[in-house]
Amino acid sequence: MKKFYYAFCFLLAIGFMPESKAQDIHFSQFYMSPLNLNPAMTGVMECNQRLVANYRNQWSSVLRSNAFSTYSVSYDHKIPSGRDDYFGVGAAFWGDQAGESNFSTYQGKIAGSFSKFMSGGRDYNSYLVVGAEFGLAQRGIDLSRLRWGTQHDGSGGWDSSLPSNETFDRDNFLFADIGVGLLWFTTWRDGRSIYFGAAAHHVNRPNQSFFNDNSIELYTKYTLHGGAETPLSSQFSLIPNVVAMFQGPSFQLNGGLSSRFQIGARGDNQSFQIGAWVRLVNNYTWGVTAQDPEPPVVNEDIKLGADAIILTSRFDFEYFGIGFSYDINVSDLSRATNGNGAFEFSIIYNICGPERRGVYCPRF
Repeated sequence: MKKFYYAFCFLLAIGFMPESKAQDIHFSQFYMSPLNLNPAMTGVMECNQRLVANYRNQWSSVLRSNAFSTYSVSYDHKIPSGRDDYFGVGAAFWGDQAGESNFSTYQGKIAGSFSKFMSGGRDYNSYLVVGAEFGLAQRGIDLSRLRWGTQHDGSGGWDSSLPSNETFDRDNFLFADIGVGLLWFTTWRDGRSIYFGAAAHHVNRPNQSFFNDNSIELYTKYTLHGGAETPLSSQFSLIPNVVAMFQGPSFQLNGGLSSRFQIGARGDNQSFQIGAWVRLVNNYTWGVTAQDPEPPVVNEDIKLGADAIILTSRFDFEYFGIGFSYDINVSDLSRATNGNGAFEFSIIYNICGPERRGVYCPRF
């Protein structure tokens, strides 16, 4: 019981912010990180190959050099099958480091999908896609940088030479990770498109305990997402997108609207986008009883509230797509951050070959 209590306090300490409670990485520009969003998006593209890189830096205004940093790189390939179907294969690697204790996770994974033609013709196509992924991850922490109550020096300072009286069986571990996904989309030749997807990550619920037991399992994360593009003229389109993620007691919803301005002629991949989004999360208010027992009784109040306003931009030219976003923090933490949240940078490079079958998929 004592070990479980220490583990609980440890996870609480590294997960006090809304984004970190789910213990999963996330990108505000989720539509520019397809393999991290849904394995069914592997190979779903107009071109034949795709390279993607993402970087996110968060809470630097408060944590300075200990800011949360997340990066990801991925590659996927579309392979024709028969007359209208496709296979998709891909691989991704991502890393995440959080806080002064260097709580870090690194994962490499492979993904595959199959796109089945459902209906269509010269002017539109509709597809159903199934996908799956398998990954191997490492999670670790620098235990020497953790601070404990027993190391208080009595004068308001912290003395690392004092004993912590806390022990962990391991400071890093490996675990397998499995995910599955579905995607449905319809695209029209005039530029309209609509899609809906669902994914489940960590379906094997890998053990996350820093003790040699199975006391802490990673919750399965369920993701629902969708989007569309509606041209209002030959040079202007509206692009709504939404994603909702459920993981144990945690919930996050991103929704917003982007406007695409076509620079070249329709059909040329030359455009500029600007957009605004809101992120909603279920915030937690913590408190303990006046007479602190051992261990303390935690009173937990959950409420849904706005966490950030996200401003986005994107520029597409030929085979390149470059995106930049900034999160303006509007949660209770804004009193410490002055509204500063996170900046994010994404780049996509498409490799197109001679194989084109007309209308295939939305522009992600």
